Amino acid sequence: MAVDDKAPTSHLPDILLPWVSARPDAPALLTPPGDGRTVLTWSRLLAEAAAARDRFIGAGLQPGDRIILIAPSCPEFVAEFFGAQAAGLVVVAVNPLSTSREIDYLLEDSGARLIVAHPSRAEAGRTSAKAAGVAYRLIDAVPSDGPEIRPDDRGDVDFTVVERSHDDLAALLYTSGTTGHPKGAMLTVGNLLATVDIVGEITAVGPDDHWATGLPLFHVFGLVTVTLSSLRAGVPVTLFPRWDPRTFVEALTADRVTIVSGVPTMWMSVLAEAADSPAPTLRAVSSGGAAISADVLRRFEERYAAPVVEGYGLTETSAVGTFNPLHGIRKVGSVGHAVPRMDVKVVDLDGNDAAPGEPGEVCLRGPAVMRGYWNRPEATAEVLDDDGWFRTGDIGKLDEDGYLFIVDRMKDLIIHGGYNVYPREVEEVLYEIPGVREAAVVGTPDDRYGQQVTAVIARSEGSQLDAAEVERVTREELAAYKIPRIIEFIDELPKGPSGKILKRALVSTPNGS
Repeated sequence: MAVDDKAPTSHLPDILLPWVSARPDAPALLTPPGDGRTVLTWSRLLAEAAAARDRFIGAGLQPGDRIILIAPSCPEFVAEFFGAQAAGLVVVAVNPLSTSREIDYLLEDSGARLIVAHPSRAEAGRTSAKAAGVAYRLIDAVPSDGPEIRPDDRGDVDFTVVERSHDDLAALLYTSGTTGHPKGAMLTVGNLLATVDIVGEITAVGPDDHWATGLPLFHVFGLVTVTLSSLRAGVPVTLFPRWDPRTFVEALTADRVTIVSGVPTMWMSVLAEAADSPAPTLRAVSSGGAAISADVLRRFEERYAAPVVEGYGLTETSAVGTFNPLHGIRKVGSVGHAVPRMDVKVVDLDGNDAAPGEPGEVCLRGPAVMRGYWNRPEATAEVLDDDGWFRTGDIGKLDEDGYLFIVDRMKDLIIHGGYNVYPREVEEVLYEIPGVREAAVVGTPDDRYGQQVTAVIARSEGSQLDAAEVERVTREELAAYKIPRIIEFIDELPKGPSGKILKRALVSTPNGS
């Protein structure tokens, strides 16, 4: 078939074909620089996807069947993902650190017929598969050299896919869930194709770019808005199976990286642990997953002379919703305005549109919004209305220009003596204190006030910061009811697989000072 890099795509593997045709020997996927580096060209990546497709079909899997994919951020994950899409399957991407107990639940809930696991994360998946009587396959390492699918003399690429519609499911990505079991967000072929085109437009990604990320591929941010979006644009991406800020900084120069994506804790670790090495080609830093403090944003931009742009999205919206423009007005503290083809609004408790500047629940609508939660019609009805609006559970406010400011998660709101305390506001002050490397503010139960404002802090290396200094600064900067009454210091704040600080772990687990 002849390919056109500007033509609309019907299937997810279609995003690879223009680049296999145009530059089959150029890099598509890379592991970090150094010994043992793997570099997959476009022709190699497509061949590995074809081999994975054939293995799935050979195993008797039918279109619409679910498979569980357990792997770190590596070329093998990407090849298996595209192979599954070519076979018409639904990928349940799983945190490679999951225990067999956690995989047991995902296996039962999704009804998956096969578990595919990377050798470095094999044991838990093997145990779950055996207990459930489900097929199991170990992923073979993908070498740089091997079979290729190359274009013919006319530039046509021979690659067969199972026919699918845009409404067919492509992935079940389970939300972490703060209570109860995680829910599977149903993301369709159309959701993911719309998302990669939206990302391409807002980042202006082009053939001269090179993307890099330490985000996990089982998470929608790393999989869709980075990896699939970069490949859609014909841009190579360097994947980091394990986050190491020093290696990451080295790759910026070695690979002439132009775009990086991650979460605030990654940028904090770069500032704290990586040398001030230059990154002369870096032109954009996309940050999401959690709010970035103004101080971290300022210091990162000063070091690397590239704009740090915050965006906002959720698993249920394929990780897109709003984004600060790379060229135009960027408002610090804002997560930008609605991206193309997506709508955003803020509603009050009665569901009415909130006035500009008034906080309320953030709602998103557009082609990136999930179909619903897998086998949970009641949970779906709670968050998706008949007009397609998704209720995010986040508190935010829109300014007169349509820029969104996230105030906090509704579930993270602290009510101290009848006053509402938004943790993010307190955290902004904490990050301005010298010696604070990471900080989180949570509400802890209190018989008199309902909840006490509690600050949990990880100090910078060598810092002697104490609670008295924290209290002094916050007393100067905050109203009395917002001042942390409990201040605790720990070595490292607990984080989820995407690097986001897990506040629920801080609430449930006592911490010593």
